[in-house]
Formats: sequence, structure tokens, C-alpha cells
Amino acid sequence: MRIRRIAATAVAATVLSLTPAAAPAAFAGTLAAGPAASAPAASALDPAALGSALGAVHDAGMYGIYSSVRDGGRRWAGASGVADVDTGRPVRPDMRHRVGSISKSFAAVAVLQLAERGRIRLDAPIGDYLPGLIPGERGRRITVRMLLNHTSGIGDYVVGAFPSLAKGSTASLDEERFRSIRPEELVRLGLAAPATGAPGALPGHYSNTNYVIAGLLLAKVTGQDPEAYITRHVIDRAGLHHTSYPRTPAIRGPHARMYENFYGLIDPPRDYSVYDMSWAYTAGAVVSTTDDLNRFYRALLTGRLIGPAALEEMQRTVPVDGMDYGLGLYAVDIPGCGRFWGHDGAVFGAGTIALSSPDGRRQVAAGWNLMKYERLNADNTGFEPSPVDEALNRYVIGALCGPSAPAPQVRAAARTVLDGADLSSPAWARVLR
Repeated sequence: MRIRRIAATAVAATVLSLTPAAAPAAFAGTLAAGPAASAPAASALDPAALGSALGAVHDAGMYGIYSSVRDGGRRWAGASGVADVDTGRPVRPDMRHRVGSISKSFAAVAVLQLAERGRIRLDAPIGDYLPGLIPGERGRRITVRMLLNHTSGIGDYVVGAFPSLAKGSTASLDEERFRSIRPEELVRLGLAAPATGAPGALPGHYSNTNYVIAGLLLAKVTGQDPEAYITRHVIDRAGLHHTSYPRTPAIRGPHARMYENFYGLIDPPRDYSVYDMSWAYTAGAVVSTTDDLNRFYRALLTGRLIGPAALEEMQRTVPVDGMDYGLGLYAVDIPGCGRFWGHDGAVFGAGTIALSSPDGRRQVAAGWNLMKYERLNADNTGFEPSPVDEALNRYVIGALCGPSAPAPQVRAAARTVLDGADLSSPAWARVLR
């Protein structure tokens, strides 16, 4: 059954004039193939075009979507659709949102800050810091860098943490809603999963276990709770006022309900906005707003969080599951428009994307509240085309490249941004991304 379109639609779009600010920051995945320009060729913000494109995502079947776009000193914020399908409450641009694996960028920045101070060596074995966590030869061969760029070969813990997924059932999602799970147990599950390759082998393979280990590394080196450490040294330093790690299953502040469809296994989609996020830890538990995400990446790319040498390390990419992945960042090239940096994220019911040009002048962040709306094809090897995919890609590319971005280019790039947002096969392997 296709996702039902919500009749009650609210579109809110505003343009705010700002004094020139520090350059924004980046999102990256792998869009279409082709040469990248040295700087994006985006035109000035077009509020009408942005509002129309955002509304088209809702019209295509998305319950609600909210976004912030920046071009130099100007920014636009808009929202379309509903935050609650039962009441028709509209979404707003300033809503808090679970940003999933964008959390990895925050954790990576904290690790690199410590590397700048000589307290962590990127090419040192993780066993030097956490000798009991990854035993034997494996702990001696896997380096800190391999964790951050997903070349460790360690498998993902998610199916182990939600075992019904291995049987094609989503029962675990409800059974474990209020479970608190320790990060050491998540690592144990990841180490017990089949290895994805030898340490350092290319291409790498995306694994959330890597960033749980990164959180434990932060705890060991600093002697502090890693979420508290990241809050003080990354979130607060970037000037983010609506970004935090959740302390309870509920999100504090204005937010949408977050609906999970799980490729049709949960029909109608169920709200998972109240959830114990200990299962995501430093790999994916951050709550933020689209405006804060833009501020964060802008602070990162303009040198407010780490220095040029550390940023260069973050932007040194390797192939990982079709992405050009660095250390908590990845790069995406849009032909005729340029290269963009950043990350995307997905948890139960919530998807997010944040992208920025290298010079920080053009930036987009968006969140939406219906996940895995696609349908698997007959042999479960891929997905049937969804109009939401193309509409969302049209919006993101238009926000980055201007309303004149040609339709064929948008179609060529369709799904590639979303591939990072939980669309890869097999379905059960990408719950958190």
C-alpha cells in the first residue's frame, strides 16, 4: 500500500536577513558521477522556489519536512506537512529532530580536537587505549583512523540489538523501546557480527559499532562521559542552543512525531518519537534543529572547532559503501554545481540531511518524519521507485545549486542522497545511518 497523502497541509516559509556570518558547513554522500567544480554555482536564494520544492516533498507522500537553507548572509527556513497525522498539527521549521548518524560528525570532531592536543594518535591501535575492549590481534591492527573512516572491518551491532530484524520482523522495535543498553554491550554485539573485511582494507564498510567505540575512546582519554564532553567542547563551542543528547526517551522542546513504516512491515506507520536512544549512543543519539546543523558545519568548516590540519584529515576520503568517506564526513559531487561536505542520518521515524559548500556560502539541512516509506522489490534486492525520493533530491539539489538546476541532473542524482538515509540493501542492515 502506498503512503497515504495527508490532506491537511501547512507550508510555512520565511526569509531572514542576516549580517554576514561565518561560512557554513557541509553534508556529503555520493551523488552523480562527474567532475566537481571548485566552488558551487548556486544562485541567490529563491524563497518561492524553495517553498514550492519543499511542498512537493510532502505532496509526494512525506508526512512532514522542515529545512533551513543558507547563502552567505541570507537564510531561508520552511516547513511543509504535518507533525501529527491524527491531529493535523503542522510541522514548523524550528522543530527538534533526532539526527541519527550526523552525530558521528560531532564525535569525530571531539576525537580530532584531542588529536590536535596530542592525547589521541589517529594511527595508533585502538588497543593502546582500550586494551580489554577489542581483544587479541584485532585490537592491535585496528587504528583510531579506521574506526572513524569505517575501514575497521568490524560488523554492525544493530541487528544483534534488535534480533527480530534478522527474521524479517519489527517486533524488537517495540519490545526494546524503553530498554537501556550499555555501549560495551553494543560493541560486543558488533564484534560478534561477521567481520566486513580485514582492518584497513578498501573499500570500507559502514558500521555504527565504530562510533560507539569512538565514544568509549573519548570516555577513556578524558575521564568524562563522552556525551557531556562533546556537549562542552563541540556543541557549546559551536554556539548551538537547540542541540543535545537526550536524557530521557522523550524529546524536550517542539518536535514532530516520528513515523516508521519499515518498508511496509509497519502499516500504518507507527510513532517512535519517544524512544530510549542508548542503543544509538555516540553513533546516533543527537537531537538538533536544521538551523543548528547548519551552524555546526559552518563552525567546523571555517576553523572554529578544529584547525586546518585536522580538517584536512577529516576530508581525506576513502571508498566506503559507495561513499567518499572521511573522518565523520563524506563528500558529494554535483556535476556543474560543485563539491559538498557533511553527513546524513536516520533512526526509527526520522531522517536528516545536512550539506554545505567547502567555502561555507551555500548550505542546506532538512529533517523529515516518515522513514522507510519505500517498498522492497519482489526479490528483496532493492527498492521500488518512490516519488518521495525524487522530490527530496530535487529539493536538496535546488537548495544547493539554485532553482535553475536542470531536471535531468536532479533525476540522475535521485536516490543517491537518500541512499545514505537508510535505503541500502539488505533493508535490515541500515536501521541507523
